[in-house]
Amino acid sequence: MHDEHSIHRRLFLGSMAFGAAAFTTRGLFAEELVRTPKQTEGPFYPDTLPLDTDNDLLIVNDAITPAVGEVTYLSGRILDAKGDPIRNAVVEIWQVDNEGAYIHSKDPNHAKHDKNFQGFGRFLTGSSGEYLFRTVKPVPYPGRTPHIHFKIRKAGKDLLTTQCYVKGHPNNERDGIYRSLKDPKVRDSVTIDFAPVANSKIGELAAKFDIVLGFTPDA
Repeated sequence: MHDEHSIHRRLFLGSMAFGAAAFTTRGLFAEELVRTPKQTEGPFYPDTLPLDTDNDLLIVNDAITPAVGEVTYLSGRILDAKGDPIRNAVVEIWQVDNEGAYIHSKDPNHAKHDKNFQGFGRFLTGSSGEYLFRTVKPVPYPGRTPHIHFKIRKAGKDLLTTQCYVKGHPNNERDGIYRSLKDPKVRDSVTIDFAPVANSKIGELAAKFDIVLGFTPDA
């Protein structure tokens, strides 16, 4: 069983077939692109990074037991202001587990943290600017609507820190950080659908979040 699990994990980490099928084709017009807004990093960027920082947040190292939650394939592209993909960008995400707990040691809910949830992951984009994570659908916690934090880096430079939100969640309009986005188009650009994956027997979800920088970073 352990060997089978390891094989499946390597297949996920080594293959971009799922993500590549979900990406839109190039040729977007610049005027159609909405620049992804900068949002607060928040207090719970990991104070100690987990030993495992890959793009599969459901399994820590070679553990057999996965994290609890609605399995979500989170994908998208990192684009410059003209809509061109950005290669070799490091995409970092961090979020709460199914109990609303971050891996940060000072999180008030830390004692409830799911030890099987990695809580943080990284992905290096390829030539089409794509990224892909397997994680859980975020849940609300006191004071915040469900969200996932993103940080984009390249060549050691921070390019953008932002967040994405769950489309249709009733807590969105009560969330101060979400409501700080006054432009409806900007708000829509970070509000994404967590849609059921067709024919998934375990209720997996897919979510797509393209991130558009307001500039073209140095190569």
